[in-house]
Amino acid sequence: MADIAGGHEAAGVFTLQESFSMTRFRLAAVGDNCVDRFLPPLSQSLIGGNALNVAVQWARMGAEASYFGAIGPDAAGAATRAILKENGVDVRYLIERPGVTAYTDIQVLPSGERIMTAEDFGTCRGYAPDEVAIEALLGMDHVHIGWLDDGGTLRRRLAEAGVSCSQDISVNNDRQHLGVAGLSVAFVSCGDAPDEAERHVERLLAEGAKSGVATLGAAGALASTGTDLVRVSAEPVVPIDTTGAGDSFIAGYLSARLQKKSLEDCLEAGCRQAARTCLHIGGFPQSPMPMV
Repeated sequence: MADIAGGHEAAGVFTLQESFSMTRFRLAAVGDNCVDRFLPPLSQSLIGGNALNVAVQWARMGAEASYFGAIGPDAAGAATRAILKENGVDVRYLIERPGVTAYTDIQVLPSGERIMTAEDFGTCRGYAPDEVAIEALLGMDHVHIGWLDDGGTLRRRLAEAGVSCSQDISVNNDRQHLGVAGLSVAFVSCGDAPDEAERHVERLLAEGAKSGVATLGAAGALASTGTDLVRVSAEPVVPIDTTGAGDSFIAGYLSARLQKKSLEDCLEAGCRQAARTCLHIGGFPQSPMPMV
C-alpha cells in the first residue's frame, strides 16, 4: 500500500482532510473489550474487542469518540482504561465491575496459525449502560454496538429514539442478541463464505436493517440498501496481522457514511482502513504488553 499525505506510513494514519472532516461528530461504541493473551513462547498481551477497536479508530480519525463498557478491578482493566485514554477516547462511561476483565488466550503454532484455547467474557457479560449512559447515547451522532448480551434492549431503545446505530452481528453467537430491526447498518463477516454474502445481506434487510454490509476478507466487501447493491475489492497488502481488521473496516465505513459519501465510497473507506490495520500488530497501533 502506498503512503498517504505527508509521507506518513499508511498504517493507522489519516490525511489531514480525513481527520478534519470527522471533528464535528460525536460517536460512541458500546460493548466488548478484550485482552488477547498470547501464550508462551510469545507471552504478551494486546488490547482489543470489537466495540473498543471501533472507538479507538474513530478517535484516531479525529472524532469525539466515547467508549461504553465494563472492565474488572485488575491489571488488565487498568491497562484497557489507559490505552483508551492514550488514544483520545472518552472513558467517562467506562465502568468497573466485580470480576475479571474479558480475555482470550491464543496459542500461535509454528505454522503461524492461531488457536483460541480459552475465552472469558468477564465483566462484559451482563453489562448494560445505565440510564445516565443511555441519556448520553441518545445525544450521539452515531452509536455502534459490539458484543452485548442484552437481548437487543439498547438497539431497540436507540432505534425508537431515532438515533443512528449499527451492530456487528458476527461477534455474537446467541440468537437472542442478534436482532437487526431498526439498525441503520448491520454488519456481518462472510470472509469464510464470500459466495453467501449477498444472501446474508438480503436477510439482514428482510429482518429490518436499513442497510446491510458484508465483509469478505481478502475478497473485499459488499453493501446493500435494498435498492442499491455495491461490491468493492480489498486493497492489496501483505498483512502482518489481521486482528481487528473487520473492526477497522466498520470504523472507516461509518466515518464515510456520516460524511454522506456514496455507498461505494463508504465500502472503499472501510477496506482502506482495514488494510492499514493489517500492517501492524493488533486492532490499532500499540506496543505489546507482558501477559496481564
